[in-house]
Amino acid sequence: MKLLHIDCSPKAESNSRALSAGIVAHLLTTAPTVRVTRRDLGLQPIAHAAESYAHALSSPAALQAAERTDAVRESEALIQELELADVVVIGTPMNNFTVPSVLKAWIDQILRMGRSIGVSPTGHKVGLLQDKPVYIAIASGGFFTGPNAKQPDFLTPYLQAALGCVGLHSLQFLVLQGTAFIAQDQLDAARHALVAGFDADKLGITAVEMPRGPA
Repeated sequence: MKLLHIDCSPKAESNSRALSAGIVAHLLTTAPTVRVTRRDLGLQPIAHAAESYAHALSSPAALQAAERTDAVRESEALIQELELADVVVIGTPMNNFTVPSVLKAWIDQILRMGRSIGVSPTGHKVGLLQDKPVYIAIASGGFFTGPNAKQPDFLTPYLQAALGCVGLHSLQFLVLQGTAFIAQDQLDAARHALVAGFDADKLGITAVEMPRGPA
């Protein structure tokens, strides 16, 4: 089995990295022969879409021509990396209510019409990749889910829509929130609780209820 582990935080030591690492470690205890591929978008970000790639996506004819050039080379490599994985773990902070730009850059490369996305006879987009478990570890400075939620969440619905567009529907979000307000020892305890209670078959959002600390 192959596991793709993606991190998005620009900090070498961050809550989202620690949580994603905990999930990977948990998965390795149940399947120690898993081969892990690392993609560190936070410390080694990929480039945002270049003009040549944007032009390639402008029409079916332009895309067909671009597939014989380097314009879609990085996109193809990233899609193949995702295709080869049986399981995906993504660690990401919530930045200004949504995904960080490095994760958006990755998404812009893997969402490609005719390669990871098709069109149904009725004109609807359909994913061309095989569904697989995707575990998304989120660290948020504020609270966006649960009884203490005080801000909107454009991260989880966006990832559901974007990843669902290529065929990835089995998503589980593990959320560590309030990192700007709560002491690190409490955050560490919450992270350990999330990992200890991790259920690989569960879908949707899982968060540990945390007291809202002082502003």
